[in-house]
Amino acid sequence: MMRRLPTLAVLTALTMLGPAASARADTLDAVQHGVLADSVVVNTLWVVIAAILVLFMQAGFAMMEVGFSRSKNAGAGIAKVLTNLAIAALCFWAVGFALAFGNGTLVGSAGFFLRDFGDPQTAFGSMGFSDATIEAKWLLQFSFCAVSLAIVWGTTLERIRYGAYVIYAIVFASVIYPVSAHWVFGGGWLQESLGMQDFAGSTAVHLTGAAGGLAALVLLGPRRHKYGADGAPFAIPGHSMPLVGLGTFILFIGWFGFNAGSTLGVADVRFSEVAVVTLLGGMSGVLGAVAASSVLQRTIDVGMVANGAIAGLVAITAPSGYIVPWPAPIIGGVAGVIVVAGVLLVERRLDDPVGALSAHGLAGIWGTLSCGLFAAPELAAYNGVGDRHGGLLYSGSLHQLGSQALGLLIAFALVFGLSLGVFGAIKAAVGLRVSDADEDAGLDITEHGMYGYPELFLPQDAPDPRAS
Repeated sequence: MMRRLPTLAVLTALTMLGPAASARADTLDAVQHGVLADSVVVNTLWVVIAAILVLFMQAGFAMMEVGFSRSKNAGAGIAKVLTNLAIAALCFWAVGFALAFGNGTLVGSAGFFLRDFGDPQTAFGSMGFSDATIEAKWLLQFSFCAVSLAIVWGTTLERIRYGAYVIYAIVFASVIYPVSAHWVFGGGWLQESLGMQDFAGSTAVHLTGAAGGLAALVLLGPRRHKYGADGAPFAIPGHSMPLVGLGTFILFIGWFGFNAGSTLGVADVRFSEVAVVTLLGGMSGVLGAVAASSVLQRTIDVGMVANGAIAGLVAITAPSGYIVPWPAPIIGGVAGVIVVAGVLLVERRLDDPVGALSAHGLAGIWGTLSCGLFAAPELAAYNGVGDRHGGLLYSGSLHQLGSQALGLLIAFALVFGLSLGVFGAIKAAVGLRVSDADEDAGLDITEHGMYGYPELFLPQDAPDPRAS
């Protein structure tokens, strides 16, 4: 008992911070009197664990981006991923979460700074089916925002200015992602009125990130020497496929928090079914990419295989809560084929070093559309979103497929248009990309003053500073 008193004193003091504390005070009162429902504790624990898994994905993005970069840009990727996480945390806490998940048709309007929202079960209606605490739900949704922002930067490796990155990240985490997320799965009009299904974010998270990345590429241009005088692309290999592989495995593990965590609870054990579907989709993406790479490239390209796993996981994200297991290998396998063909086609015109436009964009489109094909009637009814007769293969109707297609087009247009405007303003005001000389030298030394691999670039016969 004595060890509990300091904790209770701190929690009680926190309730004095503002008028938003009424719901929190009710929870604390229940804790102190031993009447807090077991489901609140268990569901909150699960959501926090899922959020930590998704946050771990930042390490995966870091390793993939570093691996796909040349060694002179390896350290810059770490700086950008850490900045990504920090900006997303503060902006999503202050503004983004309220816009994304507060009640409202176009944008939410409750929960700025996680204050003044009253009863969280009614203030954030799209998540009201779960009694996990609002802090746990915020943590999970913040981790989604950070993932979407990380996707944008994979397309811009090796030539974007750090300052441009910071400005866009603030706008993205505060406004662009929250509005898109609200429309698609935060209780906004695409979800509520159109009936668009997106369980964990094939469109809301992944296509949103890819749309932002595409806007950046349109204005940023390719890396130097990527295209010849005739317009043909040259390969610029990344410096470490083992790091790409490590990043892929980390992302794969984190994805169980992404999809299964979106159940926001454990009582109905749906999280375990969603986890199985996620596994089948992701691993089928690997096999699809192996097959496509063998046919289209006459080899088994390691980078393509890694992106096959990502594409399969991206594609299965939207339908993971709407399908039974049997369609998962189909969805993932097709995504693996799509990503290989997509990378090869995109490279003809756009310099996307990590293949994000294909792995997160094209695979996100396919995954969103797959709900219109494979959504099971009982799961559509259980989730309460979309045509409760199921997808085309169950209902014989194109209704859900049409809703999915229209929804993703609107979401893409929103994010691409806003991002193009923001990047255009940044380009006019401060510039988007580094100088040619800085790009040739590498962003590690020109942007951050330190090489990621110093021994590769510093002279080996330099004087030993310890000798003086």
